[in-house]
Amino acid sequence: MAAKKEKLPFPMYKGFPLVRCKNDIYFGDPKDPYVIFITILATDGSEEEIPTRVTVELLATDESIPIWERSQKKSEKNSLYDALDIGLIWLQRALSKKG
Repeated sequence: MAAKKEKLPFPMYKGFPLVRCKNDIYFGDPKDPYVIFITILATDGSEEEIPTRVTVELLATDESIPIWERSQKKSEKNSLYDALDIGLIWLQRALSKKG
């Protein structure tokens, strides 16, 4: 008999939760000290709406830090894949320093 897969509340990408709300994407576990925040600024205009310009930020999740000081790194990329790629690197490095 096949084992049942546990239903996760969010899709996972490279071991981290990925949550989208309209043009905002959070990548990472909010319980961790850092998450990646991606904003879709422009799409190609096709039916699939492929992102062509996005910003990616490494954000601290510590609520005692003022919101304007939580951003640790920020960059603009030409695709969602590039944003997730650099975001994953930033997130892994930040979490390994804290851990």
